[in-house]
Amino acid sequence: MPNKFPIETMPPLVRDFAAYKLTIQGCSQKTVDEYLSDLRLFFKFVYAKRYSIKIPSELFNKLVISGLDTEFITTVTTEEIYDFFIYVSNERSNGSASKSRKLSAIKAFFKFICQKRRIMDKNPATDMEAPKKKQALPKFLSMEESLALLNAVESDTESKSKERDYAIITLFLNCGMRLSELVGINLNDLDRELRSLRVIGKGNKERIVYLNDACRDALYNYLTIRRSEMYKTVNTNALFISKQYKRISNKTVQWLVYKYLSLAGLDYKHYSTHKLRHTAATLMYQTGKVDVRVLKEILGHEQLNTTQIYTHVSNKGMQDAIDNNPLANIKSQKKSN
Repeated sequence: MPNKFPIETMPPLVRDFAAYKLTIQGCSQKTVDEYLSDLRLFFKFVYAKRYSIKIPSELFNKLVISGLDTEFITTVTTEEIYDFFIYVSNERSNGSASKSRKLSAIKAFFKFICQKRRIMDKNPATDMEAPKKKQALPKFLSMEESLALLNAVESDTESKSKERDYAIITLFLNCGMRLSELVGINLNDLDRELRSLRVIGKGNKERIVYLNDACRDALYNYLTIRRSEMYKTVNTNALFISKQYKRISNKTVQWLVYKYLSLAGLDYKHYSTHKLRHTAATLMYQTGKVDVRVLKEILGHEQLNTTQIYTHVSNKGMQDAIDNNPLANIKSQKKSN
């Protein structure tokens, strides 16, 4: 995958770090680009503080850090890191998630400097704690809303890619895959009987996604078109392709999801492709009664606690528990006037 981040704008040690994450640890380009973006802001901040450059300012925005040497980087202190997080909290209004990501980047970088390159004795970020994240419950479509979304695709008589779009929505709602996973599916990732397919998840980790009858039917209908004569000369192995006969992009998939949510009258809820992933997970856990450990494997989660959020969204279960309380039918004998 081509490097999307301008690596030449980073100091040599940061470039080495990026190469290590990509080639040795096998991180995705997207993950490494996020690290580099956060580290660029961090080192610009440290440079500006040390040389009394006003933050923010036009000069700060134009700072070039590609020439920062080993001495500059290995003299970063814990206090400078704390000052950076005060800055992103107060001046950039970063929330817990953004600050946690920045801290992960800084910790990973200095761990590399100390443990792999061994050019720094003490890691200045070791004892820094990540900010506590607000555990928000996932938003998801109900069964009725999911059916309305699928019906919106089927009823779109003006679409020239209805079979493709229906297959995409069906996979999201049934399999709970990530946007990047769906876009990355190749034709040879499908087994011959359409019983399963292979996806590449976070950290370039491969997993098998099993397909139900709805997915098989939707994929069969789309593949009839995808493998027809009009696509014989397409120079891509991608399963889902655009009008330009190239692999469909993340933005195109997001756009078509918004389009059909709107046609289904659901756009006001601000759903997205990721909310469809939440929908699949929630419906499997609540209605399909899938064990949370199995759900973890289906979703490709690294940690079980990431999956356990779906155990807290079963409002129907809680309502049933209240309704089944032995005192549920005991009413006051006194009538109000």
